[in-house]
Amino acid sequence: MARIKGGLNAKKKHNRVLKLAKGYRGARSKQYRVAKQSVMRALTSSYAGRKQRKRQFRQLWIARINAAARMNGLSYSKFMYGLKLANVDLNRKVLSEMAINDAAAFTQLADLAKSKLA
Repeated sequence: MARIKGGLNAKKKHNRVLKLAKGYRGARSKQYRVAKQSVMRALTSSYAGRKQRKRQFRQLWIARINAAARMNGLSYSKFMYGLKLANVDLNRKVLSEMAINDAAAFTQLADLAKSKLA
């Protein structure tokens, strides 16, 4: 039986990594050993980045809601607590969109929250 060498599989593996490293500067996109390290780090960072994106969006929504609530004479925490007392179950993403695109409806919610707090 003939001996099978692993060259083809190694070449495939190298090309797969080098394809992921396309666009990197210098040896990072040309040499397998350097590219492999860069790609491993990039994939780790992208995994972490997907988790951070969720945190950053929530932070953005809260900042927008806070700004709109303060324009209506409430702090963010009082506004959210007032909505909770009023049994209004809207998530922060929707509240943020309302604050930007539908100021009148957001003002109504703020008035509702104020009335429940008083």
